[in-house]
Amino acid sequence: MALSPVPASGRPTGPPSGHVPGRPTGRQPGTGAGTGVAPPREARPMELPSVHDALLCVALPALAVCSAHGQLTGEGPEGVYVAGRRLLSRCVLRVAGREPVALQGRMAASDRAAFLGVLRVPGDPGPDPGLTVERTRSADGSERITLRSAVARPLRLPVEIALGSDLAHLGAVASGRPGPELAASVHGTGLRWTGDGGRSVTVTADPPPMDALAAAGVLRWEAELAPGGTFTVLLRVRDGAPGRPTGSPGGAGRPGGHVLAEGLAEGDDPRPGELLRASVQDLRALLQRDPAHPADVHLAAGVPWRCGPVTAEALWAARMALPLGTRLAVTTLRALGRTQLCGDGAESGRIPGPLRDAGPHLPPRCTGIEATLAYPVVLAEARRWGLSAADLEELLPVAERCLDWLRRTAGASGLVPDPGPAGPWRAETQAHAHRAALLGADLLDACGRPGGDALRDVAGTLRQSFRREFWLDDLAGGRPAVARGPDGRTWPQLGGWAAHLLDTGLLGGGRLAPGLLDRTETEQVARLLGTPALDSGWGLRGLGAKEPGHNPFGHRAGAVRVHETAVAVAGLAALGHEKEASALLRGLLDAAEAFTYRLPEMYAGEQRTAGGRPVPHPAACRPAAVAAAGAVHTLLALAGIRPDAPGRSVSTHPLRSAPLGAVRFSGLVVAGEPFAVRVGRLGLGMVEEAAEGLQLGV
Repeated sequence: MALSPVPASGRPTGPPSGHVPGRPTGRQPGTGAGTGVAPPREARPMELPSVHDALLCVALPALAVCSAHGQLTGEGPEGVYVAGRRLLSRCVLRVAGREPVALQGRMAASDRAAFLGVLRVPGDPGPDPGLTVERTRSADGSERITLRSAVARPLRLPVEIALGSDLAHLGAVASGRPGPELAASVHGTGLRWTGDGGRSVTVTADPPPMDALAAAGVLRWEAELAPGGTFTVLLRVRDGAPGRPTGSPGGAGRPGGHVLAEGLAEGDDPRPGELLRASVQDLRALLQRDPAHPADVHLAAGVPWRCGPVTAEALWAARMALPLGTRLAVTTLRALGRTQLCGDGAESGRIPGPLRDAGPHLPPRCTGIEATLAYPVVLAEARRWGLSAADLEELLPVAERCLDWLRRTAGASGLVPDPGPAGPWRAETQAHAHRAALLGADLLDACGRPGGDALRDVAGTLRQSFRREFWLDDLAGGRPAVARGPDGRTWPQLGGWAAHLLDTGLLGGGRLAPGLLDRTETEQVARLLGTPALDSGWGLRGLGAKEPGHNPFGHRAGAVRVHETAVAVAGLAALGHEKEASALLRGLLDAAEAFTYRLPEMYAGEQRTAGGRPVPHPAACRPAAVAAAGAVHTLLALAGIRPDAPGRSVSTHPLRSAPLGAVRFSGLVVAGEPFAVRVGRLGLGMVEEAAEGLQLGV
């Protein structure tokens, strides 16, 4: 099996389009054109610059990484990027020779940040600032700067903006070697920088500056403000890359509006509405087009480090976002299908993918195997949500080849090795394989294709093998093993991965597919997921707190991964374990509030304490596709929507305990039409809007 190697951390290395190693060394504070550039520090492999406290404006392929003070200083990853290239590294505002006192920086939307600062006017004797500085910066670097005077006399103040560009690749920025700033030239109403190969970037200003000093990279104005008056400067950044369209990628050309529905929540607790709104915005901001097939979009795995080709995470996120429509699933499946291995070999039908970290006890796992097993599941469930017949016909052959690969690989035991034929055999992979076999069989039967019975036989054999090989009995009721080796050795370490054992998938008529575990084992896993060793109070730990090798910041060794927590909430809710589902849901919602409703892909698995806050992970992507989609998945577990568009029915199975009180979801899509559902304070669900002719059930 040809798989690219990955270092011990499991975070894939590579160019700016993927996860990037190293740590940047920006310029020293106050440096820039005319003052020199600090030499780069030695790169530290796999150490990424911290972005946990950055404001990230996202409208891919554009991205702006900002500090809360609003100035772009060139430090670390700060700057404006398009398609992984830093167009603007510095944008420093000074008024009367001084930088504003920064008071607040916040996200105004997924693609826009707002900053507020103040200045005391020269000559004022009192302590109160008389000048307010308001800045709004978009993902593409366009910026509005407004000075607002509260002084009772007219003011005339010099204003200057120091600009710089290095046109560095994101990978070079992250590794601490972005290179020096380029020399600027005066261009129209602003400045221009040109790099190797003729790539250029231009910053223009409105109103035009009184002076443009190319040697220093500075634009200057004399601002005249009447009492209570304002002075505003508009900056625009234009990428000179050949063939790249100008203007904001967040404008009318963005694909988000027709790919993902709005999705709204309202009720007794206002936080679900805030989280759903922010998550849908982030999902739209993370959409990127396939360069070779611009009609197709898929989600970037996360910003700023993982904006490359379509991944398994994009497919999981598309699955969790199915209540917002099936178009994202279609285009993601289409993009992944183009990568499928063909031919007559053993690997025919597999979707390739890199290796990723599996924690301190196991070798890396193969994300390609994960995507191969997810493909027929997402297609089958998209059909339940209302996938068109034309899309199904187009994508079904790829799913059939994935299922053929599954049948061949499972062998006599039904178990699927990961990453190679020699194993190990992972419990999480078996859960994916079992789900794929059952939903794949259901899909083939519905489409009149052969192979369904053979897949059900694979699933049955897998269930028997799993209970024999993976379930470990003990005095506490037993637990599933995370993996077993070819020599029969088992790894007993318990972690958030166990949530995947409860994610069985959706069949016709609103039925859940059978799982790998029997009823007693399912109840035991549900109990274990609710213990303090796994539930940190903010979500599920990737590795239990009592397990050897636990690290609260470890990607698979103890950090809270939003995706796994979302899978756990939905699985527990569907199987009737409301106590554990509600506790995890409330913890994740509390964490979302602390992160201003933009959940990172992961955060530290520190135990929650009274008055505490979740601890960010310094290198986590934020926003991330599986985190934003996971929030949608978690919230909609409150309603338990189970559609069957081919059967013209939809049912709701809400949490009877109504842990957040009454809640209403609208702007969803079932069978291609708007869908709205309300869950009352007594836990009763009622469909308020649905496609005509759709039979409603509970």
